[in-house]
Amino acid sequence: MSAGGSSHELVQPKERFREVARGKLGDSGIQGAVDLSTARLRGHRLEAWSELGDVQELRERANQIRMKAVRDIDLYLGQFTESLEARGGHVKVCATAEEACAYVVDVCRRRNAKLVAKSKSMASEEIRLNDALTAAGVRPVETDLGEYILQLAGEHPVHIVAPAIEKTKEDVARLFSAVEGQDVPAELEELTQSARRQLRQVFLEADVGITGANFVVAETGSIVTVTNEGNGRLVASLPKVHIAITGIERLVPTLAELAPLLQLLGRSGTGQRLTSYTHVVSGPRREGEEDGPEELHVVFLENGRRNLMGTKYEEMLACIRCGACLNVCPVYRKTAGEAYGPVYSGPMGAVLVPLLVGLPNAASLPHASSLCGACTEACPVKIPLHELLLELRRDLVEDHVASWRERTAMSLWSFAWSSVLGYRSSTFMARLGQRFGAKLGPGKAWASGRELPRLARRRFRDWK
Repeated sequence: MSAGGSSHELVQPKERFREVARGKLGDSGIQGAVDLSTARLRGHRLEAWSELGDVQELRERANQIRMKAVRDIDLYLGQFTESLEARGGHVKVCATAEEACAYVVDVCRRRNAKLVAKSKSMASEEIRLNDALTAAGVRPVETDLGEYILQLAGEHPVHIVAPAIEKTKEDVARLFSAVEGQDVPAELEELTQSARRQLRQVFLEADVGITGANFVVAETGSIVTVTNEGNGRLVASLPKVHIAITGIERLVPTLAELAPLLQLLGRSGTGQRLTSYTHVVSGPRREGEEDGPEELHVVFLENGRRNLMGTKYEEMLACIRCGACLNVCPVYRKTAGEAYGPVYSGPMGAVLVPLLVGLPNAASLPHASSLCGACTEACPVKIPLHELLLELRRDLVEDHVASWRERTAMSLWSFAWSSVLGYRSSTFMARLGQRFGAKLGPGKAWASGRELPRLARRRFRDWK
């Protein structure tokens, strides 16, 4: 049984995936950009994994660490709260997106904040924090380069690690030129300098800095962010107030258990042994320290996550948001991220979003997979993603979310193949109809771009 949360922003109209996917498939520029980027990331991951002594043993260890935290979440949440509050930090556990937004807005109002600098946070995307801040009269500015580009374009991230993966340098040059009021050349160095000019004052003038957290360590009350841009440290250090927003499942029991996860995260996400910046924050600025925030708030987001604990889907909470499954998925690589919705995409999104919002609100996503198993093979923490997608498809039928035509067809197929006579009869009929291929009936659209293999003249069962 799937569990629903209150994240109405993640809800998908029934035909949205197909409609958006058709547009992406027809855009050769997007197809080229996504193919090139995902292939590069996949290649880097494989090379980085090959350097590890026993990657399978490390993956198993990482799975055990993540599931240990998920299965005893309240214990580690209590330890983290005690550790951070002892150092002067504040912890807030929020059941819903609305509660989390309200808490962040309240902190900003108490500090009379007008400008917020943000570093990439999927959790803040999930709860639509930017909309809540804007409505409260606070200006949020994304400072990760990819997120900033998308903010200028009025779009959402389409990849966990490379949020603007569909954008070309020409697209970015047009956006930056509009901000500066003059042409910015579509050259990487020029674009980098333009981004620095536009964001420098944001870092210096921001009243509040908001980040996500890749991990939070219960033992020490530490927030861990893993990035390749220096903006994350600036956002967490320069403003007087730092707010970190994270799902409750991102807890790690100890610093020792953090190490294997860091070994896998960089290698799986970008193919690096370790990302450029691994930033560990264990409280607000202490007496005698020269930098760091005066206030530190950690907002833990439930938003449907607790409903997964103890169910057949709880392993989805082990996800470390590396994006490896996106880079190998043949469906994601063709349809790109926007088809999945505004936040989580690829195989992990196809599993997670229906679980957070309820299957009826994202019924197309479990079918956004070829079930090839490449996502499971690539997952650094061994989440059986393709098996969870099959479970969701089963729930679609059992909960009567799937159409009556689909349920009837699956029931008839199951009935036919549950007996020797039914199996032989159906395969005999298939041979009679193979001259038409799949060009009639429900297989017509599927066969328009594929060629079905010819069935053997004689079945293996008929051999003597």
